[in-house]
Amino acid sequence: MDTRFLESFLTVADCGSIAEAARRLNVTPAAVAQRIRALEVELGQSLVTRVGRTVRPTAAGMAVRRHAPDLLRTLRDLRAIAADELPAGQLRIGATATALTGLIPGITASMSARFPQVEYFLKPGSSADLYHDCLAGELDAALIMQPQFSIPKGLDWATLRREALLLLAPQGMPIHDIHATICAQPFIRYDRDQWGGQIVDRYLRRHALKVREWAELDALDAIATLVDRGLGVALVPDWAPPWPEGLKLQRIRLEDGEIRHMGVLWGLSGSHIAAIRAFVETCQMLARPAGPASPR
Repeated sequence: MDTRFLESFLTVADCGSIAEAARRLNVTPAAVAQRIRALEVELGQSLVTRVGRTVRPTAAGMAVRRHAPDLLRTLRDLRAIAADELPAGQLRIGATATALTGLIPGITASMSARFPQVEYFLKPGSSADLYHDCLAGELDAALIMQPQFSIPKGLDWATLRREALLLLAPQGMPIHDIHATICAQPFIRYDRDQWGGQIVDRYLRRHALKVREWAELDALDAIATLVDRGLGVALVPDWAPPWPEGLKLQRIRLEDGEIRHMGVLWGLSGSHIAAIRAFVETCQMLARPAGPASPR
């Protein structure tokens, strides 16, 4: 059995949509549908059914859904066990949006060149969600923002980047007083449900700044694009490049702003711990400090 078939089925069952599952797995909807059909043929059972615009597991599908995660973990562990102490098997890695574009490509490229027996499953998500996935053992490691609380036993942490808090403003906007600008201009807020957005919220509260908020977004590249179009100002962390191309922005570092620590969280046990350690070492080897913000 091809494990990709089971993984595709589980993703469809979780999100209720073949199109959304395809987006998460970075394949076409047709490929996901083909994998589901192949799994159904192999098992001799119908696993999903359409209800309106959603896709739901059948009774047989629900039974497979209960047992498939344990089976997949066992198969990944067998690859690592067979490789003995060499990094091998499938690593399940989580990453925030900025880590997916700014950190993951270089890390996985380096890992693939050095340890070709390691395979990867990448899961995007927020720092909070990915932290809980690591805690539950659903992920081997995650590139996230450092939690504001102590890391529990069984997990470990290494900081890779220290990102200053920036004021983003359109290129031609005159700025004589940072706080006055934040209060006077339309404000595009970084989502308070994100750990990084809570840094922004704490800064505004600490300085008693009342803003003219008109949008609250969880996508930093979208925030930067709106500022570039002259639609307001924003406070954001100095996230790992690449930034959207062609932006004409003032990026002003807030000297008293809280630093966002981005790094890797990982589990300390498991049959493929050699691959996890190799991933962490590669993260640390390729880590680069955040670049300086543009001067005022």
